[in-house]
Amino acid sequence: MSKDCLTFSWERRPFNYHLRTKEKMSSLNVTTTINPPVTNTTQITTTGSGGFISNLINKIPLPKWALIAIAAGVGLVILLCVICICVKCCCRKKKKKKKEQVNLKNLNGSTTASLVQPDMDDLSGAEENRGKLQYSFDYDFKKEEITVGIIQAMDLMAMDLGGTSDPYVTVYLLPEKTQKFETKVYRRTLNPIFKERFTFKASQAEIADKTVVMQVYDFNRFSKHDIIGEVRIPLNTVNLNHVVEEWRDLTCALKDEQVKLGDICFSLRYVPTSNKLTIVILEAKNLRIMDKDGLSVSSQPTLTPSYVFFLLYITEKVQLVISVWDHDKLSKNDAIGKLFLGCDATGNQLRHWSDMLANPRRPIAQWHTLQPKEEVDKALKALGMKSRFQIF
Repeated sequence: MSKDCLTFSWERRPFNYHLRTKEKMSSLNVTTTINPPVTNTTQITTTGSGGFISNLINKIPLPKWALIAIAAGVGLVILLCVICICVKCCCRKKKKKKKEQVNLKNLNGSTTASLVQPDMDDLSGAEENRGKLQYSFDYDFKKEEITVGIIQAMDLMAMDLGGTSDPYVTVYLLPEKTQKFETKVYRRTLNPIFKERFTFKASQAEIADKTVVMQVYDFNRFSKHDIIGEVRIPLNTVNLNHVVEEWRDLTCALKDEQVKLGDICFSLRYVPTSNKLTIVILEAKNLRIMDKDGLSVSSQPTLTPSYVFFLLYITEKVQLVISVWDHDKLSKNDAIGKLFLGCDATGNQLRHWSDMLANPRRPIAQWHTLQPKEEVDKALKALGMKSRFQIF
């Protein structure tokens, strides 16, 4: 091969050097011109980045619309990732702000509890909305009696599965708690209207030391009644020179000051044609501990004794008294608690008695909370009742 028809050329590619003939170089962008005897000059023309990208796209065996769709999908994924990261960052900032809402203005330094106790204003939503109660106070200075009116309740907390409650209200005075009244039960409502009044004896010297407690319960026939909330009003904060009527929010009920004696479940069945009253004691639970060994025979006894009374007829003077005793072999038996039912009873006891009369020949079972023996005996004495039948 002659010299005038052979040329050497090189192009920059990674790790590759090529020797090409003059004919093959005609299709390349690199041209070489030899001007002997002057020194050789090389002119190189290269395509820009746009040409590189277009060449790269042309090499992909996919139509342009498919490439555009893929690019759009990738962009959308990237955008979603950015949004998620931003949301997480915002949530972390909010949580930090909530944790920092601690009232450190009134720190005494005496206890470490003040360092972690948040201000009540910062605990928004911590206290559940239990509803409101409207009541009234009317004090008669001549008779030395205070009349507590339970007017109505509104927006009570739902305690049943159906989103309703069966509310009623109990009223008593502290610190004695010798008298306790209950309103009627209103079925399946969160806005009951009671309009009931209860009168307590309290002298002018004692009235300032009294506290009126009004507790709203959800009635359950075969289980313990659930307390919805309560309102406690110290009478030394109330101007009793005129009738007081106001609304108060229900709060979480405080622990009962009185020692709990236990609960008992029994059924009543009355047959008018034969004048037969049948009482079946079914079960007792949470009985008060009376012995040193920590038991009262059994604090959770399951009992099924049945008692039958034949009555000429049931009148207002007929009262049924049920007592629970702790049996001791070597000493006197101790009374755990009592309760009485009849037309002169109140609250759950009167309700149970009324249900029995309204459903003849049917056994009506219900749970009751035992009351102190002295309290029941005092109430029966005030009614002039005497025991005719007594069973131990």
